[in-house]
Amino acid sequence: MTVLADVAARPRGSTGRKIGLGLLLVFLVVLPLGTNIEGQTWVTNARLFQFTQMFMLITLASNWNLTGGFTGYVDFGHAVFFGLGAYGTGILMTQQHGIQWPFWAAVLGGAVVAAIFAVLVGFPTLRLKGPYFSIAMLGTFVAMREIIRVTKPVTGGGVGLTLPPYLNRALFYYLTFGLAVLVVSVMWWIRRSEFGSSLIAIREDEVGAEMRGIDTTLHKITAFAIAGFLSGIVGGMWAYQNTFIDPDVVFIESRTVELVMMTMLGGLGTVAGPVVGAATIYWLRDVVWAAFFDWHLIVEGALLIGIVLFVPTGIVGMLGDRSGTSLQRLWGRWLGSRDRPGAGPDPPRAAPPQPQGPQGDAGDEP
Repeated sequence: MTVLADVAARPRGSTGRKIGLGLLLVFLVVLPLGTNIEGQTWVTNARLFQFTQMFMLITLASNWNLTGGFTGYVDFGHAVFFGLGAYGTGILMTQQHGIQWPFWAAVLGGAVVAAIFAVLVGFPTLRLKGPYFSIAMLGTFVAMREIIRVTKPVTGGGVGLTLPPYLNRALFYYLTFGLAVLVVSVMWWIRRSEFGSSLIAIREDEVGAEMRGIDTTLHKITAFAIAGFLSGIVGGMWAYQNTFIDPDVVFIESRTVELVMMTMLGGLGTVAGPVVGAATIYWLRDVVWAAFFDWHLIVEGALLIGIVLFVPTGIVGMLGDRSGTSLQRLWGRWLGSRDRPGAGPDPPRAAPPQPQGPQGDAGDEP
């Protein structure tokens, strides 16, 4: 009976989802290895490049979801960590600075710089609530772009930096694929850990979480540092693959907007949401650019509005994952009366009327 009860308690279709996920992973692993009868690979370098871009977006969206979805702090300047990782890697690898670190050391160095900056900027900004935090991070992003632009002796300024070329697309495909799998696995573990439960508690009621003994400041800073470190790794890998970086290429506002849109489409606050949303938006954008090149920004803006209005819980939410939240609900709670100074708790609700017996008195059990 215990075994039957355990089987009955499992989510329906979980075995099918695991099989489908396993087949998808196997397909992605063998994709660059397949050859046709003429000895040529099934996919071109251009197609491998597209997949590496998708894997990077999945990683970035998952990192943004750690703060915006799990913790509930909607970050409009998250791309600053991506940019710091890119520039940290570029500076450490560029010949003009006489350093020339190897690729892995430079990427990790750039990620550490992004994580340290996340901790430093997190202490003042994470004390803000709602749109104030979002605007503060957007201002941080713009300020960092200008700092990179004016520190020309180190960053190259508006001229930019040129990194050593890297042409092995298949190896880079596996690097970005492995990073995406690692980050999604980390997010899965966090979501099911005590640390993740504390982040969800902060998202739902930060004051209540503090009253229950959760060190909210430590948890928020830790989540911010993890997201900054992992996003810095993506930035460093992107810089090496792109072989050239400048402030206008690295620090663009649309990158964070894309992350928000991808996470919302997939499911804000879920593990699978950023993966589904990033893959969908990337390939959909590829189609939109091909069909509506002059109108693609309008189409993407209309898509974002449609997501907020009609799919607030995302694709994963529609499929039955109720663990997430929606930006509408999150923003509404931030702007609600509970966040205003002096707003007290909700008034007590009146008790429901008791059923009446045949003599008009409250009915008692016989």
